[in-house]
Amino acid sequence: MAPHSWAEPWKIKVVEPIRLTSRSTREQAIREAGYNTFLLRSDDVYIDLLTDSGTNAMSDRQWAGMMMGDEAYAGSRNFYHLAETVDRYYGFPQCIPTHQGRGAEHLLSRLLIHPGDHVPGNMYFTTTRLHQELAGGTFHDIIIDDAHDPSSLHPFKGNVDLTKLDRLVKAVGASRIPYLSIAATVNMAGGQPISLQNLQEIRYYADTHHLRIMLDATRAVENAWFIQQREPGQGERPVAEILRDLCRLADGATMSGKKDSLVNIGGWLGLRDPDLAEQARNLVVVYEGLHTYGGLAGRDMEAMAIGIEESVEDDHIRARVGQVEYLGNRLIAANIPVVLPIGGHAVFLDAATMLPHIPRFAFPAQALAASLYVESGVRAMERGSVSAGRDAETGKDRIPALELVRLTIPRRVYTQAHMDVTAEAVEQVMSNRDGVRGLEFEYEPQYLRFFQARFRPI
Repeated sequence: MAPHSWAEPWKIKVVEPIRLTSRSTREQAIREAGYNTFLLRSDDVYIDLLTDSGTNAMSDRQWAGMMMGDEAYAGSRNFYHLAETVDRYYGFPQCIPTHQGRGAEHLLSRLLIHPGDHVPGNMYFTTTRLHQELAGGTFHDIIIDDAHDPSSLHPFKGNVDLTKLDRLVKAVGASRIPYLSIAATVNMAGGQPISLQNLQEIRYYADTHHLRIMLDATRAVENAWFIQQREPGQGERPVAEILRDLCRLADGATMSGKKDSLVNIGGWLGLRDPDLAEQARNLVVVYEGLHTYGGLAGRDMEAMAIGIEESVEDDHIRARVGQVEYLGNRLIAANIPVVLPIGGHAVFLDAATMLPHIPRFAFPAQALAASLYVESGVRAMERGSVSAGRDAETGKDRIPALELVRLTIPRRVYTQAHMDVTAEAVEQVMSNRDGVRGLEFEYEPQYLRFFQARFRPI
């Protein structure tokens, strides 16, 4: 018997009109944006798959909660609701709210990293590594080799290679490692999860060498779903229970509530050590706002607390990841090279394979994202050499193994029909790929260049 079709566990109550502009209008728009999809006006975008960060649709419960915002400068009741919810679902008793995940990364880096320190992690993320470098640290990639192979079917490509970790600890000394930076899931590898077993092994190693583990919990709910689906012995457990087990193995976590927690703004730093948390509260007052609002309105904290509760419902996360898989399977059926297995928040196109005529120094992923927009009005983003930036010592472009374009699916925003249109657009670009030209910098910012850089065709 064929499997039953599935449907989203929600119905649409409010709609926002979108429109598809003409091809000539899109060609002009991408030229004015310097061939950088980040610089496009949203009004010129048809289907916006740039990011899942802050682009989610909130529920009626979340909107109702926003009307209950306590906007007191100090001691907002919404802060206490958020802190209780973080403790209940993520297991961190100390919660310091921040305006978004980047603010939490900043606090953590300033708290723990000193010049000359080394921070190992399961592949870099752009803002995380930059905060670590600005604090004087050096990031080291200790992810398994399968993560750098887009065709590998390893179910947990976010796993840490314990041999690589041990080699680094022996080379620099445990005292120069402020913490292990562990992401769940790994964005730059294609939204790939880490297994519960691997994190347990990391915890044992960390305890043996007196090291902290700091989790990037931004998409940890999606990671918990993959553990439920793929890891032996986990299939009958609720996602919420698995999430607690994941976080129990960490000493702290940075969180962007703009992803899993279904809000448009907000984040937090979660810790276990009360002394470290007190230092973080002292810093948050300097950079974010009072420790009971951290740069957020009370209504935003309330929406995030409710969003956390909704995010761990199995029906929700099944539909969320299922929509990503739907788009991925459409592309696989059309012989489009994508990162395998399909990740939790996005489908990643293998731009290096799609555009073999464009050398890596000419930024094939950036060129592919621009071409996809011109073809269809679909906005995606580059995750390759532009995002990797320049080596701090040599000044040369970092050339990562993966040169990708990310089709990122906002939560509860688009229908399957939008996914069909996106798949057809990618197929059209693939059929005309010989006409895609490489790019060179016209303007390159010093930090996080992918956000604001401008390019011109070569």
